[in-house]
Amino acid sequence: MPELEAVALAHLTRAVELAADARARGDHPFGAVLVTTDGRTVEALNSVNTDRDPTGHAETNLVRAAARSLDAAELPGSTLYTSTEPCAMCSGAIYWAGIGHVVFALASDELTTLVGGEPTLDLHSREVFARGTHPVDVEGPFALPAATDVHRGFWS
Repeated sequence: MPELEAVALAHLTRAVELAADARARGDHPFGAVLVTTDGRTVEALNSVNTDRDPTGHAETNLVRAAARSLDAAELPGSTLYTSTEPCAMCSGAIYWAGIGHVVFALASDELTTLVGGEPTLDLHSREVFARGTHPVDVEGPFALPAATDVHRGFWS
C-alpha cells in the first residue's frame, strides 16, 4: 500500500477517532473529515442508531454539514477523509456534492470480512465515481490498524 503524507495521515487518523466516538455512543464505527483547500474542516460521524436513520452514515452526514457551512464552489477542491471506503449511497452523495477527492483507510472488502459476511451492497466507491461525468479522485485503502480495530467486536 502507498504511504500517506503526514498531513493526510493526521486527517485520516482523525476520521478513525470520529469512528471510535460514534461507536462509543452506540452508532456504527464510521467517521469522516472534509478539508478545504484553505485548511478549514467539517467533521461528521455515523448516526444510524442515535438518529434512527439508515442514511445517517458518516459521509452523508458530512455532505449535509458541508453543504450548510461551505460554498458549493469550495467542494471540488476539497478532500474527504474517511475511516472506511464509502458505500454506494455515500459515494453518490459525495459525487452529487461535487467533492473532488476521497481518501479512505479500511477497504470495503476488509469491512465485509470483519462483519462476518453480513449482506452488503457490493459496489465499490471507484465504480460509482467512474459512472459520473465529473471526476472524483480516490486514494486508498491505507493501512491504519486503528481503522480495523474500531470494528473488532462491534458487528458480532
